[in-house]
Order: sequence, then structure tokens, then C-alpha cells
Amino acid sequence: MQFNLAPLDLAIILLYGVATLGVGLWVSRRASDNIRSYFLGGNKLRWYYLGISNASGQFDISGTMWLVSLLFIYGLTSIYIPWLWPVFNQVFLMVFLSVWLRRSGVMTGAEWITFRFGDGLGARLSHLSVVAFALIGVLSFLAYGFIGIGKFAAVFLPWQLHPDQYWNEIYYGLIITAVTTVYVVKGGMFSVVFTEVLQFFIMTIACVAVGIIAMQQVSPEVLQAIIPDGWTSVGIGWTLDIDWGGTLEAANARIAADGYELFGVFFMLMLLKGILVSMAGPAPNYDMQRILSAQSPIEAAKVSWFVNVVMLFPRYMLITGLTVLALAFFMDDLRAMGGAVDFEQILPLAMKHYVPTGLLGLLIAGLLAAFMSTFAATTNAAPAYVVNDIYKRYINDEAEPKRYVYLSYIVSIAFVVVGVGIGLFIPTLHEIISWIVSGLYGAYAASNVLKWYWWRFNGYGYFFGMVVGLIIALALPALTDLDPLYAFPYMLAACLLACVLASLLTAPDDMEVLKRFYVKVRPWGFWGPVREAVQAEHPGVKVNPHFARDALNVVVGVVWQTALVAMPIFMVIQHWQEFALATLVVVLTSLFLWRNWWCKLEDYPDDMPADVVQEADAHIVSRH
Repeated sequence: MQFNLAPLDLAIILLYGVATLGVGLWVSRRASDNIRSYFLGGNKLRWYYLGISNASGQFDISGTMWLVSLLFIYGLTSIYIPWLWPVFNQVFLMVFLSVWLRRSGVMTGAEWITFRFGDGLGARLSHLSVVAFALIGVLSFLAYGFIGIGKFAAVFLPWQLHPDQYWNEIYYGLIITAVTTVYVVKGGMFSVVFTEVLQFFIMTIACVAVGIIAMQQVSPEVLQAIIPDGWTSVGIGWTLDIDWGGTLEAANARIAADGYELFGVFFMLMLLKGILVSMAGPAPNYDMQRILSAQSPIEAAKVSWFVNVVMLFPRYMLITGLTVLALAFFMDDLRAMGGAVDFEQILPLAMKHYVPTGLLGLLIAGLLAAFMSTFAATTNAAPAYVVNDIYKRYINDEAEPKRYVYLSYIVSIAFVVVGVGIGLFIPTLHEIISWIVSGLYGAYAASNVLKWYWWRFNGYGYFFGMVVGLIIALALPALTDLDPLYAFPYMLAACLLACVLASLLTAPDDMEVLKRFYVKVRPWGFWGPVREAVQAEHPGVKVNPHFARDALNVVVGVVWQTALVAMPIFMVIQHWQEFALATLVVVLTSLFLWRNWWCKLEDYPDDMPADVVQEADAHIVSRH
């Protein structure tokens, strides 16, 4: 399906590419001063820049194509399906976990392991296990990005680089990957953030415009005559109760293949996995790097809040706009495909036929930008682990700062090459997305929940929990056809058993390490013996009393986030009563969170001992 783009569209895409590369190289000098500047932007980037950058990095074309297909088939029920990732992890982060994470003052997730477990054998094993997890994740996302960007570019860009479509996609993937690698390798975190801010504003303009076009072209009456009963309902029932029979039989086949007919069972499993993965904190990837790059713990929390504010409304205007246009104008085309309907082609189909010249170029540029954002952010994470957590720690901790930066260039390029190589052997995006979401992240859950909330959980427990999880995740595709989500409870049980047994069969971690962690981070959970040891030296140190407040804020935050998703959908389909209700929910929950969360944010507890306060102050950049 080759498109013939107008000269104006091509000019916009090329202008965007030049602008992105130029901005990345322009800010690159600021990134080459030292390793902290390269990986974290010197902790000088403000929370709103980091929030926009993170939102842009999560706005990828494959995810957008997937969400369009979900909304088309499942209607408003689809607002819950992204909980598979889970999208509400940003709520847990903004409420308390971003603050806890940023208080550490470290540069990477693997370095955080030393902060939590110390430097004994168990801690070193844990350190290596989280580096392994992070690097497997980096390679997975690089392969995912390479596959998707090649397929997308080969459809829209007019040049036939090879007569065979497969190699045409490969060549486009290699070219765009190379351009992206240049600016991220040269500029580090500064380059990633500033180019993603540019990309985000381009994408927002295109998203809003597509939503408005759909509202102008498709009336509520036309849409209602097409969609099945229950399509506009946000209710959750035991069964899905959406029947496309007589309208589009392939949609019913897709629902059966997805296994979502018993929606109540699916929803409960998705919620269980989502809560546990969210409580574990961010995986050691670009999301964690944004949080660690913030100027202070308060600003880290605001980064996670701002991601929801700036990303959800424009993204779902685009998703809903393209879905509505497809429902209204392309149903005959979809029926003609019979049982071979590829619902992920709805996005390019709608763009091809109904987005006007100029805006089409802007939208393609924005979607290419979104893919490049994710790819760039992932690439930036790789050298942080190899250089800072392996080379600097185990090989040469006294090298010149420039050496670390130059080595980061080499590592970034090497990981891109390997990631692209892996992408050549993976046939579909769906396979790797399913494995990342429920397989890889399922392996991460048990160890990374316990590390925050249980003092007796030690480095050996973390290591064995991670190793068992990674072995199961890597073996899962070969051992069973069971969906990774439905395999999650079994994986979780095996990992928890390994975590608990390894911890209880080995000695506790050094109490001095645990006391330092507890005093600085101040988590709630099962920390009684450590708290008593701290209070013996510093009687003024108090227990974290905010579990109930944080739990309530998380619940309200999930409602707030879900209403933010529903608002633009109801607006584009012009269901104004439901839109008003969703808006009211957003306003009320926002007021609640402002009073019970925003106004109560603090960088560090006010009862911290003086020596810890001095160390903490060194990790907060002056805002003046």
C-alpha cells in the first residue's frame, strides 16, 4: 500500500527531520561535560520539560495503531485495556514512588540497587541482575522500534528503495534509525529531551486537527447507525456484550482471538498485574531516567503528573478521530477483506483517504517523531547501565569524564546495531509487545515490589527472584501457548517463592545500609526493626504515616486518569452529556489531588538527621 504524498507533505516531513537533527546537535555541547550531564542533563532540566519529553517518548506509532484498533472493535470499553501496560503506573509514580526514587540521588536503576542493598555479594548479584534486565529491555524496545518505524515509513514515504517490500521496510528502518542514533548519541539526555519537546508540539497540533475533522465530518446520528449496542458504554460487566454480527464479522473473530469475551476475568487479572507492576516502580528504562533527571523529589512527582496532563487528551483526539473516520467511511473496505482484516491498518487507511494535504505531512512527521522519541530515549538508557554500572564500577572508576562520554557513544551505537539485528528476526510487532508487557514486566514485579516495602528482603532474594522471573519470561514462548497475562499469576508465585526463600535462608543486609535507605527514602511498609534501630540513634525520626493518604490518592488518581482518557473520546463522538460528566469527574478529582497530594509534596521528611540533610541537599539543583 504505497502512498503518493503531495510535495507540501514531503517538504514538511523533510523540514521536521532537519529541525530535529539540528536541535539535537545544537544542545549536544551541554551534554558532553561529564557523565551526569550526559545521562541526567546535569539535573538542570525543569519538570515540565521532562514531563513533555516523557509524554512524547510514550506516544509511539505502534501503540497508536493498536489503540485505534481497540477503540474501533471494543468501543469505550477499550479505555481499560491499556491497563495491561499498565498506564496507571504514572499515578503511582506521581503520588509517591517518584519522590521515593529521586530521593536516592543516583543515576540509574542499577545504581539504586547498591543504595538499597549495599555492596555485599548479594547486592552485587542483584546489581548485575537488574543490569541484565535493563539491557534485555533496551534491546527489546530497540527491536520493537526498528520493526515499526520501517513498516510505517515504507507505507507513507514515496521512494521505493528496493523492489522487495520486506527489504524496502528494512532499508527505511535502517535510514531512520541511523538519523535518530546520531542526535541521541551526540546529545545524551539534553538532546533527547529538547528534541522530544519539539516533537510533542508538532504531534499535538496534528492530533487536535484530526479530532476536529472527524467532528465536522461524522455526526452522532451517522456513527450511532454503524456501531453495535454497548459501544459507547464505559461499564464493566462479566461478559463483553459487544456483538458485531451482521456488521463486521471479522471484529467478532478478533474479540474471540483476543480472549476478552469474559471481560470480568480479563479485567481482574489486568488489574492485579497492573497494581503489582505499578507498586514495583518504574522499570530501569527511559521512564526512570526522566525521574532521576528531575531537579528535586517534588519535581520528579510533578514530571509523572504532567505526563498524564499533556499526553492523554491530544493523543485520544487523534485515536478517536481516526476511528470515527474509519467507522463512517471505510466499513465497506473492511468488509471486503473478509476474514483477513488487519485492524492495525485502520490508522494508515484513515490517514490516506481523509487527512488533507499539509496536515497529512504534519501528522506523518509527528508519528515518525513519536517513534524516534521512543527509540532515542531507549538508546540513551543503554550506556547509562553499561558505562556507569559496569565499566565505571568494576573496570575503571578513575577515568577522565570525557572517556565515559565517548564510551557511551560506542555503547549506544553497539546496542542500536544489536537491537536492529534482533528486529530482523521478529515477524510482527504484536509478538514482541505481548512478551514485553506481560512476560518481561511480569518477571520484574515480585522482586521490585518487595524491595520497597519489606526490610528483610535482601540482595540474594532480589537476585534469585529476578533470575527465576527472567528464565520463565524467556522460556514462556517456547513452553506454552498460554497468553502471558494468564501466565502472570504462576510467574508471580514462582518469583515470590524464590524471593522469600532466598531472603530468609541468607543473612539480612547490613543494618547501616538499611538505616541510610530508610532515613532518606522513608517508605511505608514493613520496616519495624530498621525504624527502631534508626530511632535508637535519632529519636526524632518518625514512621511514614501516609500510607492511607497515598492509597486514597492512587485510587482517586486512577479515576482522574481514566476520565482524562474518556473526555476526548466523548467529545469527538459528540456525546456531550457524557463529556460533561467526564469533565466534572476530572475537575473534582483534580481539586481533590491538588489539596491531598500537590499541596503536601515534600522533598525530604522534616525530621531527617543533619548529615543526611546535607547529603540530600547536594542532589537538589537550586531553582534560583
